[in-house]
Formats: sequence, C-alpha cells, structure tokens
Amino acid sequence: MSQPQPTFGDRWITDTQISPRFPYYTRANADEVGPDPFSPLGWSLGWMKGCIPGVAKGFIEFGVLTADEFALDPPEVFGNWGGYFYNQLSVPRLMGCRMPGASPSAIDQAYFGDHPGVPPYVAHPDDENEVQTAKLGARMGWVMSTDSFAEQDAAAVRSRELTAARPDLAAMTNAELVAYGRSIGPIIDDVWVPYCQSCLAASLGPGAVQAVCAAIGRSEAAVTLLSGIGGVDSAEASFAMWDLSRTIRATPSLMSAFDGGVAGALARIEALNTAEANAFLAAWNAVINEHGHRGPNEWDMRAHSWATKNELALGMLERLRHQDDSRSPHEARRRAATERERVGAELLALLDDDPTSRATLEAGLASAKLFFAMRERGKNATIRVIHEGKLAFFELGRRMVAAGVIDNVQDLFMVLESELDSFLVEPASHTATIRTRAAQFQALHELEPPYIVRPEESILPIAQWPRRGRSKQEAAGLGDVLQGAPGAPGTATGTARVVLDPSDPFALEPGDIMIAPTTDPSWTPLFLAVAAVVVNVGAVASHAAIVCRELGVPCAVSVVNATDRIPDGATISVDGATGRVVILALP
Repeated sequence: MSQPQPTFGDRWITDTQISPRFPYYTRANADEVGPDPFSPLGWSLGWMKGCIPGVAKGFIEFGVLTADEFALDPPEVFGNWGGYFYNQLSVPRLMGCRMPGASPSAIDQAYFGDHPGVPPYVAHPDDENEVQTAKLGARMGWVMSTDSFAEQDAAAVRSRELTAARPDLAAMTNAELVAYGRSIGPIIDDVWVPYCQSCLAASLGPGAVQAVCAAIGRSEAAVTLLSGIGGVDSAEASFAMWDLSRTIRATPSLMSAFDGGVAGALARIEALNTAEANAFLAAWNAVINEHGHRGPNEWDMRAHSWATKNELALGMLERLRHQDDSRSPHEARRRAATERERVGAELLALLDDDPTSRATLEAGLASAKLFFAMRERGKNATIRVIHEGKLAFFELGRRMVAAGVIDNVQDLFMVLESELDSFLVEPASHTATIRTRAAQFQALHELEPPYIVRPEESILPIAQWPRRGRSKQEAAGLGDVLQGAPGAPGTATGTARVVLDPSDPFALEPGDIMIAPTTDPSWTPLFLAVAAVVVNVGAVASHAAIVCRELGVPCAVSVVNATDRIPDGATISVDGATGRVVILALP
C-alpha cells in the first residue's frame, strides 16, 4: 500500500507555545536528551504527563523557582517544535540571577561557549528574588557538604520494584495495557523530582574542582580528579557488555556464530546446545533483564530498546568481541581511581598553605563523586520507568499490526495520549491518520530544527526548515585543530570513523576513534570498541563523559560539528584532558 506524501503546514501536532515569561529556548544540550524527534504518544504521555511536571517540581525543591512562577500546560520548563526537544534558556538564566556567585552570562557560557547568535539577556523585574537566593544558597551549601541523597536512592529502588512487579502484559486486555501505560506517567513525574535536583547539583562540585585547578595552573588535572569514582549505574551496562564480549572472544563456537552476522546470532547459539552456549545465553538474558531498558533515543517511548530489539545490543557485542583484552574497563577503572587518588593528593599538598582553596577542592571532589553517581542513578531509574510504558504500548502495537490496523509496532506511537480512548473503541478509524502522521514523522528526522527559539523571530513553518546536511560545515584540513572541552582523560591517535547511528557500528575497528553526534549512555558500550571518542555536544558532567571516565576511554566533548568537520578515515589525535583534536592525515 502506498504511503501518503509527508507534507507539513506551519506546525506539528506536539508543538508547544512560547512562554511569555520565559521566552527563550535552545537545542544546546538538548541533543543529549532528544537527538531525534519525539513521537506524539511519547511526548504527550511520557513528557507532558511525567517528565515536565517532575522537572518543574525539581526546580521548586532545589530553590530555583516558586510554584506560581510558571505553567505546566502549556509547558514552560521545556519546549517542543517539529517533534524536537528544546531546553529552556530563560529558566537557567533566572537561576544564574538567583544563585549566589552565578550570573546569566555564566549560564550562557556553559550552554553555548563561543557559539554566535545567542540572544542577549534582558532583565525581568521578577528575576531577582532574595527569598529564592537564600534558598539556593542553602541548597548549594547542602550540595557541597552532604554525603548522601536519600530521595534519589529511593527513586532508584522504586523503579526496580516497578519492573519486578510488572504484570503479564501478554495476558492483559487492550484496555488494561493502555491503563498500565498511562499509570507510568505519574511515576515518571515522581522519579524526575530527585533526578532534576541531581542534575542541578552535579554541576557544582565539578565547577569548584575546575576553578581550583585553573587557579593553580593545573586545568588539565580536573577530568583526572573526576575519573574512576565508582558507583555509576549507567556504566554498569558497558561493563556487562564487555564481560559478554570476553566470553564470545574466548569461545570459538560463539565467535563462529557471530561471524554469521548479528541477524540470527541468538538462534545459532541456541542450536549449538553446548555448555558454553547455554552459559552465554543465561548471561545474555541476565544482561537484558538488568539493562534491557537502554537504547538510542531512550527518552521517547517509541524508540526501540535492547529488550525490544536485541540486534541493538548484539551489534555492539559484535564489535566489542574484536577488542583486545588489554582494553578491559575493569582494569581501566582501577587505574583511573589510582591516578585520581595520586593527583588529588598531589594537588591537595600544593594547597597546604591555602586552607580555603584546599577545603574548596576537597568539598568539590566529594560533591562531584556523590552527584555524578546520583545523576546517573536518576537517569537510569527514570529510563527504567519509561521503559515500562514502552513495553505495554509495544504489546498493544503488536496486536494492532496483527489486526491490520497499523503497519508496524512503532506506528502506534503516532496516537496522542488524548486519543487513546477513541483508538481503543474503534482502532481502524485511526488508520489513515496514523499512516499520514507516520510519514510526516519520518520526514521530520530529515530536517534541521532551529537552534534557538526566540519570541522576536517567528518560527519558520516546518515545510521551510532546511534538510539535514545542507548546512554541513566545511571539512577540516591537514593540521587543523578542533578545540572542544575535556570529557575523559587520556590520549589516542587513530583513524576517525563517523558513526551517526549506534545501531550501525560495523565500520568500527579496534584502534579507531569514534566521531559521534551525541553522548547518550546507550552509545557507551561502543566506546570500549575504539581507542577514543569525539562528540559534537556535551560537557564534563554529560552522562557519557561520566561513563567514559569510568571506562578509561579518552573523550573530547563539545567538539562543535565534529561529525561534519572530521573526515571519515582521517588520522587524528585526541587529548581528552584538554578537548583538543588534531587532523594528522587526510584519507
């Protein structure tokens, strides 16, 4: 059956309104959360009913805002245009006004660096607020002194209890599946409240560490001091995948099964029916049970996970099995922890005569260690909850495919949350609309959304957005230096391989340097398959930068347009402690 042509008017069905009080939005740092458009159901349920109210409450709990300063519907803490997720810029600038020692310009620098075209900050009479400043000051003091965050730990426990109590989805009626999927929204809301606070807190300790290191002329030591901290939940999937890859590498029959390609690999292993094969399958099932909620674009309920599409994880194992045992992340983490302790002791000794700076460094290190771990625990817990809704709707989607209502499972996510009840009553009446939206949704993936949304400039109709690649940056030349930001310490020289999709990593070879658009943790098992990683976006507190430091993989983040500028096949050098990338030879 022919698909409708993807045509657009001015807007997409999940477009939000520009807030009159907080009018600026940006894609800066948003790629890490939503590199691709969010589906209508993923946004209208997962975000409007869960993430957005949870984030708003997190801002209140942290002391940034009061409950009467913003709205949830239409949302003011995030934006969405053309399906693309937008961070608020005005709210962080407000935090810059209210947080002691901060400023709107410092917030802009953290978001944009030297990026051109950033709208100037315009003061609002309500930006300054002595009461909130006092609350933020007290909160900062807590962040820099506490040794625990019980609310975040409780949210992680709750997410595990939810998955442990999952009902038999296959035995549920369609209405029960929708009810279960909807019930996830308020739980997402709940777990986001501490997660938002962990995200806000995670920048303070590293900021103090970086400031002290810069003041004593040791800026490059900052990422070393933030490495090998342990207790990072998001890193555990990579360690588990590495261990599975070692089993494959050490077992000829398993290597042979993977030599036949990812498709059908599990069936070939099952057919072996050997002790080694059965042990591998048991270990594989354990990894999927524990980490199956991970996957690319995992903040959208529509996106496949390792559990719903095993090939995503199997493809990573296929690459990892070729890596030498010397790249063990277990050993790398131990080396990183040893080096962190050595450098930390050295810098603290240098500050013996400066007790204030020494105390600041000690507090910053302790806070960074705690809240890096809490941030990753919060993200892992939230994705685990979102995955529960995903599984319910995937089950419903499979039934609708079998009934001929939709063409593939993911098309179910073209339905808005508000349309679910009518869909249940007469699914076939939605088929034409779903097909039209599915074609439009796929076309959105090919478009380049505006980088900044501002009230003084109308958002171009979606039909006028440029296609991705048309604004591609000029490739770097021999000897050019691309300066990014530190992500994870270490240096490497190798062949650049541009990877735009983590489900298609098959060009990667050991010793290559992966050039990626984003730093989502679902990519991180691939990091172990290469010598180093360069990404377009991110910062020292980005999810995958934290994970890379646990895995011992050099990483340069915020290398702007790296996937455009670094030619595939070029020989490059990477210094993860400085964020410096040099083009040594062209392909």
